[in-house]
Amino acid sequence: MTAAPVSSPSAEAAPSKAGAQPFGKGFVTDAWYFVALGRDVAPGSLKRHEIMGEPVLIGRTKAGQVYAMRDICPHRAAPLSAGRLVDKPGEGETVECPYHGWRFRPDGVCAAVPSLVEDQAFEANRIRVRSYPVRESQGIVFVWMASDARNPMDPDHAPPVFPGVVGGEAKLVEAMDFDSHIDHAVVGLMDPAHGPYVHQQWWWRSEHSMHEKAKAFAPTDYGWAMVRHTPSSNSRLYKILGGAPATEITFRLPGYRWEHIQVGEKQVLALTCLTPITETKTRITQMFWSDHWVFNIAKPFLRMGVVAFLKQDGGMVNLQNEGLRYDPALIWIDDADRQAKWYQQLKREWARSRGEDRAFVNPIQPVTLRWKS
Repeated sequence: MTAAPVSSPSAEAAPSKAGAQPFGKGFVTDAWYFVALGRDVAPGSLKRHEIMGEPVLIGRTKAGQVYAMRDICPHRAAPLSAGRLVDKPGEGETVECPYHGWRFRPDGVCAAVPSLVEDQAFEANRIRVRSYPVRESQGIVFVWMASDARNPMDPDHAPPVFPGVVGGEAKLVEAMDFDSHIDHAVVGLMDPAHGPYVHQQWWWRSEHSMHEKAKAFAPTDYGWAMVRHTPSSNSRLYKILGGAPATEITFRLPGYRWEHIQVGEKQVLALTCLTPITETKTRITQMFWSDHWVFNIAKPFLRMGVVAFLKQDGGMVNLQNEGLRYDPALIWIDDADRQAKWYQQLKREWARSRGEDRAFVNPIQPVTLRWKS
């Protein structure tokens, strides 16, 4: 893959709009969001989640079908997730409301209203709970969040497929809620220059080990990638993998970042999924898959490192919020902040393409970026 010439640094203010929404407001819609690992959605279970401020019930029938519906009974607003999954003759498996026993099929259609008597003319199947398209792929459950929740379109693209999902189930999973809009969480996630200041561990890097870096980037489906390269020499964590690791780091809308590491025939996938809970809260889920022996031996230490990173990033988010509440203008510079700018460009193009009913055109061009970290 050929990279474009190295860009020259210049200070630019961040654009104030991302599509029709200001930065830090609203969400990318008509998109697949991570909601859970499939192993955490047991048959017969009813689990409540919140995505974009909407209560979403994620369940699995005893036959293994995963489904998603709005977690509010239309009768008296009781959460359906507080009910149970039942199997009545002639109805199949349904979610039973804990308040008055109204029952809903996995597609959201009401199957029964128990309080009705035989001669009362009432068509229960005219009542619907909003359902959400849901897919299970590579052991991950995704939910489609439409721009028009009341009249949703069918998904026009599939959930992402990640390289390096090897070695069976995820070896390591940690999640943390950040008091941040997803936009700020994404920008922090893709920021290449904060490591020596926020993540100062002996096994990672420090201000004293900073040096100039040049990395080639290229567009991908709905995002971009730092093309495969040898990891930085001041990142000691890679050294425990041995051999000659090569890594590629990818970002994809609406909030996925993954690093795929290859060491000979062995692979490591570090996948980060950002799920907007509300306008001011985002869940960060960090997952690892690998067939490398290190994950069998050093898993407790790796977990400590992941938790430390998440806590440090969460602490910085809280600190940043002290300034963001004054709604300041943000100055983003090339090249270190170019990925933040790309994220906004992608969001704008996503909104335009949906509004104009046309294919998404990735605005990112191949380029080599330079910064110190």
